[in-house]
Amino acid sequence: MTALPMTDETAAAELAHLAAEIARHNRLYHADDAPEISDADYDALVRRNNAIEGAFPHLIRADSPSRQVGAAPAGHLAKVAHARPMTSLDNAFSDEEVEEFVARVRRFLRLEDDASVALTAEPKIDGLSCSLRYENRRLVQALTRGDGTTGEDVTANVRTITDIPGTLPPEAPNVFEVRGEVYMAKADFAALNKRLADEAVDAGKQARQFANPRNAAAGSLRQKEATVTAQRPLRFLAHGWGETAALPGETQEAVVAAIRRWGFPVASDFARTESVGDALARYREIEAKRADLPFDIDGVVYKVDRLDWQERLGFVARAPRWAIAHKFPAERAQTTLNSIDIQVGRTGKLTPVAKLEPVTVGGVVVRNATLHNADEVARLGVRPGDRVVVQRAGDVIPQIVENLTAAEELQPWIFPTHCPECGSEAVREPGEVDWRCSGGLVCPAQQVERLRHFASRHALDIEGLGITTIESFFADGLIATPADIFRLREQQLLARERWAEVSARNLIAAIDAKRQPPLDRFLFGLGIRHIGEVTARDLARRWTSWDAFRAMIRAGVKKRDSMLQAIGETDDKLLARTAKELATIVDTKQVGPEVALALIDFFAEQRNEAAVADLLSQLQPADVVHETRSSEVSGQTVVFTGTLETMSRDEAKAQAESLGARVASSVSAKTDLVVVGPGAGSKAKKAAELGIRVIDEAAWQQLVASAE
Repeated sequence: MTALPMTDETAAAELAHLAAEIARHNRLYHADDAPEISDADYDALVRRNNAIEGAFPHLIRADSPSRQVGAAPAGHLAKVAHARPMTSLDNAFSDEEVEEFVARVRRFLRLEDDASVALTAEPKIDGLSCSLRYENRRLVQALTRGDGTTGEDVTANVRTITDIPGTLPPEAPNVFEVRGEVYMAKADFAALNKRLADEAVDAGKQARQFANPRNAAAGSLRQKEATVTAQRPLRFLAHGWGETAALPGETQEAVVAAIRRWGFPVASDFARTESVGDALARYREIEAKRADLPFDIDGVVYKVDRLDWQERLGFVARAPRWAIAHKFPAERAQTTLNSIDIQVGRTGKLTPVAKLEPVTVGGVVVRNATLHNADEVARLGVRPGDRVVVQRAGDVIPQIVENLTAAEELQPWIFPTHCPECGSEAVREPGEVDWRCSGGLVCPAQQVERLRHFASRHALDIEGLGITTIESFFADGLIATPADIFRLREQQLLARERWAEVSARNLIAAIDAKRQPPLDRFLFGLGIRHIGEVTARDLARRWTSWDAFRAMIRAGVKKRDSMLQAIGETDDKLLARTAKELATIVDTKQVGPEVALALIDFFAEQRNEAAVADLLSQLQPADVVHETRSSEVSGQTVVFTGTLETMSRDEAKAQAESLGARVASSVSAKTDLVVVGPGAGSKAKKAAELGIRVIDEAAWQQLVASAE
């Protein structure tokens, strides 16, 4: 992340980005129960936002995360406003931050530096916040926290939780809201997942299991039918209160004791401490037995014990000044690394994944952990058979953080040189950490994405062959490579559900219409890494025909193979020199060494070569016919930006190319002309800064009309 100091402009931009990003993660966590990042990563975003706001208080946004709690409720449950907001808590991650919290309390209350500040300490349970409203001592309403102002009505579902009393004793006030966490115990969570798996097997379906106890609790409490919730082993732990007609005590400890007497479960580790030192000692005690607790926790919550002090301290934005959560570091456990598997992504990236002896970390059974890339494997020095330390970062994402086995005990693990899915060569560009499968057209892991790209609008543009149709055809074995598209027959389509004679005939006609695609579209459609529309067009204009292009490729592959044989495949400096040599063979000014190497690597893989040959048995790329007119932009680079009102972007590109110009997507020092329409932004600004000629669309049309 960018370090402070920064300008107002950059600070405002980052605050806008953080507001949007944190809001998205709040929605994923609180509303969807599907977090994408760890608690630690989320906390880092919040801390970054707070740091920038502290340095630039005049830039604090109306939608600042520091003013928000949770996420607005969505879904089938009724939305109800809280009588008193359900706030969140600020976090501390070190002893020093806890000491500073108490110091702030003293300063705010104008206490002496050595004045005693009693705190309560209790485990921070990882569940779903819930507020229980009692009127005339009867439970009348239960709400989730939602966004802190409005929650979801889960009253019917809460009534099925045996921990929650339906009535309060006579001593309780007429109105009292008990607040706490709905959770699922670790043992109950494991039993529920096993039951769901067994039921799925009996029904012949794929098992739907919960990722962790919190997700299980949230999903169970938000059920549309209370009968489903009743079948789930939910529990409740009280830790505070909301609106109340009267308080049964003058301290946090006294009120919590009353709530316990009324029949609500309260954490057995709840305790009053007389000093910061005592509070931190309590934190250590709870942390030491964290793994043995029946429920998941992620820290300890401290609260100022005196309620009159709480009243004076009040709230700041979304959190009380009188409470703070002291978070635990990520939980760890030891296990054995059984094997390292390679997963191939849809774009060909090879990712090593550690297959572990199952181990419970923070209530979740961990069997796999990502190793990210070959460099991370080398850094950790991990091999099958190693004893390793596994951490759930922020209690969400499993990762290996330490190798406990001595280096000399086992042989090093070697990253594979070929794709495990298709056997094609694995390649890595100079300076990159990722290895990729070079068998783009034949690799099962990439085939659907490659087929979609091949038929897409800017490639062969086959009307009616969208991603859904491609996935269906691929799943049923009708197509596997681009050549298979051209082998489809009308009778095959008519045999499928929801395919009528007209739709089948139209698709076959659309496919047949693309049997002589322009050379640039054909090259772009092959999905070669780094070969975008503009580069494909440059290559087509330079070589003009498939035969000429093919001859150049053969020369490049021969050069590549001889150089790699001499230098070895892992020397980045020599690989870079090889790429530079290949760029001279490709012989196009716009194609640099990196692109040239990717292009030659693609055709050097024999499986790709065979797939292209198969494709050429079904179609023939059309030669490029130069029909350029003499104009003042011949040989120049043109950029179009903003909204074009009299023509499409594709038409504008075609006009420029007919005038002998090259169209680029971004402005650089090599740009000669920028054509701007309404809404032109950063590109027009950059052109002005670089002193590049800028004209509007009307002037462009005059330029086109005046060309010979």
